[in-house]
Amino acid sequence: MRKFIITSDDRFKYGDVRMHMDLLARGEGCMGGGFYEFDYVSNRLLLSGESFDYGPPRWHCHEVLRVPEAFRGLTILYDGEPLPETLRIEYI
Repeated sequence: MRKFIITSDDRFKYGDVRMHMDLLARGEGCMGGGFYEFDYVSNRLLLSGESFDYGPPRWHCHEVLRVPEAFRGLTILYDGEPLPETLRIEYI
């Protein structure tokens, strides 16, 4: 399944994995996650739901979200809403 997590060091990680924990590297912490899909027509990254392992993404625990450079130009939504304005997106 297409899953994403937010790591304790503010990184957005995603992949087609069985378990959210499969996205973590050794020693990495997780601050929640969910599911993703790309809407290429509307140029959006759609995030939704929550991880069964780690719960929903805890956006409020982060000042910055480090997202892959390939996502530059995409509007990122979580459950149909924009990410919090206080969350700065940084492309890596």
